[in-house]
Amino acid sequence: MSTAADAEVTAVLERYEPVVGLETHVELGTESKMFCGCATDFGADPNTQICPVCLGLPGALPVPNEKAIESTIRIGLMLHCSIAEVSRFSRKNYFYPDMPKNFQTSQYDDPLCADGYLDVVVDGESFRVDIERVHLEEDTGKTLHVGGSTGRIQGATYSLVDFNRAGIPLVEIVTRPIVGAGDKAPAVARAYATELREICRALGVSDVRMEQGSMRCDVNVSLNRPGEPWGTRTETKNVNSLRSIEQAVRGEIVRQAPLLDAGSRIHQETRHFHEDTGETTPGRSKEEATDYRYFPEPDLVPMAPDREWVARLRAELPEPPSARLARLQDEWGLTDKELASLVGAGALEPVLATIDAGAPHAAARKWWTGELARRANAAGVELERLAISPAQVAEVIGLVDSGRINDKLARQVVDGVLAGEGEPEQVMQARGLAVVSDAGAVGAAVDAAIAEHPDVAEKIRGGKLQAVGALVGAVMKATRGQADAGTARSLILERLGVG
Repeated sequence: MSTAADAEVTAVLERYEPVVGLETHVELGTESKMFCGCATDFGADPNTQICPVCLGLPGALPVPNEKAIESTIRIGLMLHCSIAEVSRFSRKNYFYPDMPKNFQTSQYDDPLCADGYLDVVVDGESFRVDIERVHLEEDTGKTLHVGGSTGRIQGATYSLVDFNRAGIPLVEIVTRPIVGAGDKAPAVARAYATELREICRALGVSDVRMEQGSMRCDVNVSLNRPGEPWGTRTETKNVNSLRSIEQAVRGEIVRQAPLLDAGSRIHQETRHFHEDTGETTPGRSKEEATDYRYFPEPDLVPMAPDREWVARLRAELPEPPSARLARLQDEWGLTDKELASLVGAGALEPVLATIDAGAPHAAARKWWTGELARRANAAGVELERLAISPAQVAEVIGLVDSGRINDKLARQVVDGVLAGEGEPEQVMQARGLAVVSDAGAVGAAVDAAIAEHPDVAEKIRGGKLQAVGALVGAVMKATRGQADAGTARSLILERLGVG
């Protein structure tokens, strides 16, 4: 957050208290949809992953996806929720062009998981975010508006509907109102979403790629004067980045305050977030639960999760991401800044996988947060999407540690791997990048360097050994970085009679 934005929010919150609520949708990474056997591959040709069930055709009957139910329970357990003895699906009725059944199979009165919490830390201060419910439902299709400049229906000449996404298992995690965060409310919202994303990654239930929509957040914000009832909330829909979640909270705080100052009413409505400006614009009036006419889904029997099964899932939970970070920080001796850099670069998982492949943790961190992070930024992709695997990075590190290549040559090896030229060993051999340590091969370059720099050679003979670096540099340049620096230094001192 910029200093100016900080100051603006702080000024508003001298008069008002913010109340924030987050509804986070996570698409589960199951192989098939929630109630049918259709595939869930992202990016498939439109309307190629559909069937009578997910299109809601007459006579088609749904069958629940067991893996999706299990994943939802695991998320609930990681969020300290209680798991329902009995849970039911309901029909949520509304008309959207991308909702083929004109209702969404969701949960209302009896969610799978309820009454949990997630603790997050912002600027050294701990905040508890209470979880109201974690429930399971199906996703909608996707509408593409064509012909306009914004991608929205306003100004479009026609719209296309892709039902591939309709029916994909979707978990909704709903917080209770977050109060008492003050001017840290935007950062608390971002920290919560960040930790929730890491929990889903740790569980392996979703790739939570926000840019692809597999995790998205609806941001609810209201303002009230201290001691007065909570204000009317707005809901900013489908915010799809951590940064934008923070901006959406901040933007609504700053937008609502002048309206309240002027005595105007805040309308309960959905709003659209604009990435380029960080501002929101009106969408539609916000429906209440009664508007959806919920009723029990007649084609699905209630679920009664077996208590022994739930206990086994609880026992198999991974280490919570926040606890793992604290442990790794202690084990690796990282400062808070180093840890933040590691996490902020998206490097934690690649680093851990590289360590698992046999690399020392210090070298793994150096490569992923340094050279590889720069490559990812230049290519405009996430670090984990680089065309080099943790195992390949570990192999590069091994080649350096064995002395077969140095860091400069290693970067060229990485170039080759990223270009699809093969494994690190193959790239090294094909490009002729191995370090040359043979005294005979290096000796010619040493002799040439001494002859080209007689003044430097004379300084070394006179006892100024720090000047050796200049001749070593000349040798390395002449050999395109392939000479072994230690061998070159020894030969220079030997040739000049210094030892």
